[in-house]
This record gives sequence, C-alpha cells and structure tokens, in this order.
Amino acid sequence: MNEEQRSIFLEAFSRFPPPQGTDQVLDIQTSTSTQLISSSISIMILILRFHLKGAKLSYGTAGFRAEASILQSTVFRVGILAALRSLKTQSVIGLMITASHNKVSDNGVKVADPSGGMLTQEWEPFADSIANAPDPHHLLQLIVEFVNKENIPLEGTWRGEVLLARDTRPSGESLLEAAKQGISSIVGASAIVMGVLTTPQLHWMVRAKNKGMKASELDYFEQLSSSFRCLVDMIPQGSANKYVSGKLLVDGANGVGGEKLEVLKKLLIDLDIETRNSGKDGVLNEGVGADYVQKEKVVPCRFGPPDVGTRCASLDGDADRLVYFTVLSNNDGRINLVDGDKMLSLFALFINEQLSILNKAKDENIDKDNKTRVGVVQTAYANGASTDFLKQLGIEVVFTPTGVKYLHEKAAEYDIGIYFEANGHGTVLFSENFLCWLEGRISELSSTTKGSEEQKAALRLLAVSQLINQAVGDALSGLLLVEAILQHMGWSIQKWSNLYHDLPSRQLKVKVVDRTAVVTANAETLVVRPLGIQEAINAETAKYDRGRCFIRPSGTEDVIRVYAEASTQEAAESLSSSVARLVDQFLGFGSHR
Repeated sequence: MNEEQRSIFLEAFSRFPPPQGTDQVLDIQTSTSTQLISSSISIMILILRFHLKGAKLSYGTAGFRAEASILQSTVFRVGILAALRSLKTQSVIGLMITASHNKVSDNGVKVADPSGGMLTQEWEPFADSIANAPDPHHLLQLIVEFVNKENIPLEGTWRGEVLLARDTRPSGESLLEAAKQGISSIVGASAIVMGVLTTPQLHWMVRAKNKGMKASELDYFEQLSSSFRCLVDMIPQGSANKYVSGKLLVDGANGVGGEKLEVLKKLLIDLDIETRNSGKDGVLNEGVGADYVQKEKVVPCRFGPPDVGTRCASLDGDADRLVYFTVLSNNDGRINLVDGDKMLSLFALFINEQLSILNKAKDENIDKDNKTRVGVVQTAYANGASTDFLKQLGIEVVFTPTGVKYLHEKAAEYDIGIYFEANGHGTVLFSENFLCWLEGRISELSSTTKGSEEQKAALRLLAVSQLINQAVGDALSGLLLVEAILQHMGWSIQKWSNLYHDLPSRQLKVKVVDRTAVVTANAETLVVRPLGIQEAINAETAKYDRGRCFIRPSGTEDVIRVYAEASTQEAAESLSSSVARLVDQFLGFGSHR
C-alpha cells in the first residue's frame, strides 16, 4: 500500500470510527485488501466490524433504516453504490437521508433512480451485500466484482452526479457527510448537497434533472403552486359557492414537511392553511404525523375539541404520506379518518370525469380503439369497500404484493395509473404517450372549440400531471390536488368521506420461528404453502357476511400477518382470531395479539 492509499484509509477511519463495542480493527500495514482497487478508483474503507452484531440489513422500500448511531458505515457504502449507479446509467441519481415516520433517534438512507423512483430491484442484492460485508477486504472485492459484472464505465466522459439531501433529524448532518465521502471516493463521481428537503422533493429534482428541466427547490414550489392555480381557475361556475372552504389545519409531524409547507403556502392565494407541529416546539413523529393518525385513529398533538368539524390533514416525518381527518365531537380524541383509499377514490373519480368530458369531443374519424387506459393499483390491504366503489365507476382495479415498488411498477403500465396505500403513500402516473396525445388534443381543441368544456377537461388533466409528483408519493403535492378537487366538486370533507363506508377490519400478528414457512401467490391473497391452510381459511371466511381474509409473512420480523374484513366489527374480530388460530395449528407454535 502506498502512502496516499494509507492516508485514505486513516482519514476514513478517523471520520467514521466504529461504534462502541466493536473490537475488530484491520492492520493497515499488512492488509492486502487494497490490492483489488482499480487504478481508476480510490476507495475509502470504513474499518469496523459489522455493526449490528449479527443482524442482517436488507434494502427494501424504505432503503436501510436503523438506530442512527450505527448507520455511518452503511450510509458511506450506499454512497459508493449511488456513485456507481450514476456512472452505470449516465444519469443523475439521488440519495436521501431519512427514516420517514420512524422515531427521531432512528435514521436511514435510500437511493433515487434516474426516473426519480426507487432504486431498481435488480441492484437491491448488491446493496444488501455491501451493507453486510464483514470486513474491508470483502467489501472491496464485492465492489470490484460488481463493477466488472455490470461493465460500469469508470474512465468515461460521463461525470457521475449524486444529489444529496436529508430531513430535519439531528443525526442527518453527520450521515450526509458519510454519504458524501462515499460518493466522492469513486473517481469521476461528485456529490451535490441540496440541503434539508422532503424525500419527495429530492425524488422530484432527480426526475426533473434527468428530463433536462429546472430542478431547484424554488422550481418545485413554483410548479406545484402554478398547477394548483390552473386547476382552481378552471373550477366550474357555481362549484365554488357550494364548497365549504374555511381554514385547512395541517399537522406537520414536527418534521421537514411542516417547514416546507410554511414556504409553499406563501405562494398559494387560493388556500388558507394553518400549519401546526411544524417542528419548533415538538419531537419528530412523537404523537403526531400521518402514520400515528392513520394507525391510532386519534387526534395528533395540538388538535382537539375546538377543531371539531374542521378539515384537517397530517403529513408524515419526511412528507411522503398524507391522510385527512376530522375531529369528532365526542371529546375523546377520536377522529373520522379519510385515508389513502379515499384519496385514491377522489382522484380516480375526478380523472374519470375529465376523461368522460374529453371523450365527448371525439369525432367519428378518431380511432375508437384509442381509448385512454386507466388503472387503479391496490394491495390486499385496501379496504374492500374502496375496491367495490372503484369497480362501480367502471375503472380497472388490479392488485400487487404489498410495497410501493410493486404498486409503482404496475401503475406505470397504464396511460394513467393511480395507486395509494391506506397509509397515505401513493401518486398518479401519466405515460409519455398519453401526455403527448393530450397536448395534441389541447392544441386541436384550442383551434376549433377554444374555451369549451372539452378543452378545459384536457387542460385540467394536464395540470394534474404537473401538480402530482409522478416520481414518488408526495404529501405536499397530494394535499394541493385534494384541495383543488374538493373546490372543483364543491364538496366538504364530510361529503368526500361519505363516498363509501369502509368495511370493518382487524389485523393480527402471529409469532413464528420462520416466516418463510408461509408462501403466498396472487398478490399475497392466496397461500400456497403450507398445504391445506388456504382451504381452511376459505372455509372459515365463508361463515361471515362479506367476509374476506388473507395471511402473509412480514418482510421485517418473524410474524405472520392476518387481515380480516366482514360486515360488522364483531365479525371481523372473530374471523381474524379464527384464522390466527389456524396459523398456530398449521405451523405448530405461535401467539397472536
């Protein structure tokens, strides 16, 4: 090892020392690990024993998450991955430091691909392998082998570029520095620090940059506000008079979303927003936030009886989830929740309406087969009442396994694909072909029937495509779209909530030694192993009016999750308990709660 390489090792070690309790230190003088370093790469290696004491990190929808104090090595390594991804794709990549709705002492890291979406699943095994590499020699070997296998150009003309951002967590600054060092350790790659952002803002910027568009935070705010104004300006005459406006109360989860909403609302002249829990006086995600509100179905901190009947919304810690709610008058803190299923239904209803208006303008010469294909993508956890409502609208509904990456991928197959989870994470995707067609129709209608309802419908659809964040779920853009549609419809939040009534449901967890004992198919609605359990579940479910039940293994812990619906809450409770007992019987052990 030459002196320059030795210096790199020592600098990395001093910047990112091993957590307390680790006891393996590499002898730099005698190590041969750097023999695998390519002449075009200089890599700083974190010299520490694997920091989770035998636990295995797995890159999923949320990237890597853990207690913040043990993440520096992992974040550094993901920085290397992001740099390699940029060189491989010859595109701008994003790297976000956040743990979303987790407690403030946690943190995490995830990568945004060139589309602005999540890291391709094809690279997840590489992420797992380098995060779990037990020593510097093994880590370096994995990197060099992967570079060779993927034919990543290390000496080309493209200069790798990774946009870096973090949320407001105290640990974010040091972890961002670790990521920056990991990126910079790859020759030809550079990190551009964007500062404190919401997760969706970073994803939006990556997508915009790779499309050759302006991609600053101000550009993000201006696109959202101008698209919102466009939709409001085209509200049908009379709808605004029916709309119960008033103030919108927003719970910012004491996170970055509350801070950014304070900036955004200054550009909104058609919306009166009061932000609470913006981070000045509370703890991130503690008794606040979309995850808390959706799971507990109670008011967040700083909301209460004076807010009864008022339209309220809640963001999560990094502002990629959104739910609405109203405070009930029973003074016990309970709420009427308007979740992601209801948001999806509102968006689908509005888009369907605009397409119906637009299609009236088609003449006989237009190919009848050129029908816009709209699809709604749900998981098995979507309430059955929402699925029934969407099918009654004549909209195609399909299911995928649980996880945003599956929903997003499926939604991209449609001209307009809509997906949301009940937790409030989701978006609307518009295909490039459809947008080209739509812009052509707008131009055609402008020259023939300017100012017509058909032209307005086309302009509204275009505005929706520009307002919604097509890269990833975005609480801020979603909130503006909800508000614009409610104004368009002339609806109160109560009328929106009454689109349909959720079927009562219950979820349980059954502890098991090995969750892989359960194998599912058909978007996790059918169990194929162990043999016989699906038939037993079917027989139990048939006993209940509107009964529906499925089981699936957890992705993070050794439990089997049970979900049940029925026509009454008592029946849903009974069905879930019966199926939980079946899981115990078939697997031979376990306890449920």
